[in-house]
Amino acid sequence: MEHITLLLGIVIITALVFDFTNGFHDTANAMATTISTGALKPKTAVAMSAVLNLVGAFMSVEVAKTISKGLVNEEGIQPEVIFAALVGAILWNLVTWLVGLPSSSSHALMGGLIGAAVASAGIGAVNGSVVVTKVLIPAIAAPLVAGIAAYLAAKVTYKLGDKVGGKTATKGYRAGQIASAGLVSLAHGTNDAQKTMGIITLALIAGGAIAPDANPPVWVIVSAGLAIAMGTYLGGWRIIRTMGSGLTDLQPQQGFAAQTSAASVILASSNLGFSLSTTHSCSGAVMGAGLGRKGGVVRWSTATRMFVAWGLTLPAAALVSAGAELVMRAGDIGIAAVTVFLVGSCLAIWLISRRQVVDHNNVNDVEQADAEAPGVVTTAIAAVTVPPTVAAAGTTAAVTDEDLKATIPAATTPAAPAATV
Repeated sequence: MEHITLLLGIVIITALVFDFTNGFHDTANAMATTISTGALKPKTAVAMSAVLNLVGAFMSVEVAKTISKGLVNEEGIQPEVIFAALVGAILWNLVTWLVGLPSSSSHALMGGLIGAAVASAGIGAVNGSVVVTKVLIPAIAAPLVAGIAAYLAAKVTYKLGDKVGGKTATKGYRAGQIASAGLVSLAHGTNDAQKTMGIITLALIAGGAIAPDANPPVWVIVSAGLAIAMGTYLGGWRIIRTMGSGLTDLQPQQGFAAQTSAASVILASSNLGFSLSTTHSCSGAVMGAGLGRKGGVVRWSTATRMFVAWGLTLPAAALVSAGAELVMRAGDIGIAAVTVFLVGSCLAIWLISRRQVVDHNNVNDVEQADAEAPGVVTTAIAAVTVPPTVAAAGTTAAVTDEDLKATIPAATTPAAPAATV
C-alpha cells in the first residue's frame, strides 16, 4: 500500500506537469492573434490568459467526467498505466512546442491513455464508442466548424467596417479582439484544465483513494487550475509565432472573427462533455479568418506540417506510452527508468530550445525563410481587389496608404546570384 501511495504521488505530480505544459503549449490558442495584431502587448496578453484559464477551470467538470469515467474501463487500470499515458503526452507536447507546431495537447493525452491501457489490459480496456463519438468526430468537426464560422464572421466584420472610417473600425475591432481573446482563455480553462482533473481522478480511483463514481475533489480542481494558469503565463512563444504570423497575416477584424468563432465552438463542446482540441478549433478559425479577407492567403506549407502533426499525435503518444507501460512491468526498477527517461528527455528538449530563443521580445519576428511567397494568382487578385476599408457606395471613408498595402502581399526579394569563383 505504501508503494501505491508513493506511485500515486508521482502520478499526480506528473499530471500537474502535463497540465503545466498544456498551459504554455496552448497559450497561442487564445493570444496569438491578439499579440500579432498589436491589440495587446505580449506579456500583458499571457497574464490575462493565465487568470482567465484559472477562472475557467472552476466552471465545469463535464469533460473531466469523460476522461475519468468514459474513455477507458476503470477496472484493471493501475496508476502505472496513467503514469505511462502522461509520459507520452508530455513528450509529444514538448517536441511539438520545440518545432513550433500547434498540435493538440488533448489528443496527446488521449493517445497516451489509450496506448498505455491497451498495453496493460488489451484492446478491451478502451471504450471504442466513446473514442469515436467524443474524441475522433469532434477532432474532425471542430476545425471545420470553427474555420467556416470564422470565414463568414470575417466577411461580416469587413462589411460592417466599410460603413465606418478605417481607423475607427480597426480600433473598435482591437477592443473586441481583447474581449474575444479573454473568452477563448476562459473556454480553454473550462475544457483543457478538466482533462488533467479527469486524469488525476482516474488515478485516485485506480489507487483506491476515492470511490469509482466520485467526481473530481476540490483540491484536484484547484491544483489543475493553478498548474495550467502558471504554464499559460510563461507563454508558448514558439507556437504563438506560428499561430499569429506563420499560418496567415491577420488584421484586427480577422483576429476578432477567429477568436470569437473558436470560443463559441469550445464553450459549446465543454457543455456537451466533448474532449475537444482547443488547438484544432483555434487553428481552423485562424485559417478561416485568413481566407475571409479579400486577398488573404494561408501559408499552406506551414498548415500542411500542422496537419501532419495532428494526424501523428494520437498514434505517437500511444506508442511512447505503450512502451513506457511495458518497461514499468519490471516493477520499481522500470518505474525509476521511465522517470529518468522522462526527466532527461525534458531537459534535453529545453537545452535544444535555448539555441534559438523565442520570447516576448521577438515573437512577432517571422524569419524570411519561414514566409511563404504568395503565388501569381494571389498577387494578381490582391492587386485589383478593393481594399476592405474602402467605404460602401454613398459613404466617404478615407483610404490610407496602409489600407492599400494591407491588401497586397509583400513581394519576396530574389536572392542575389552567387559570385563566380
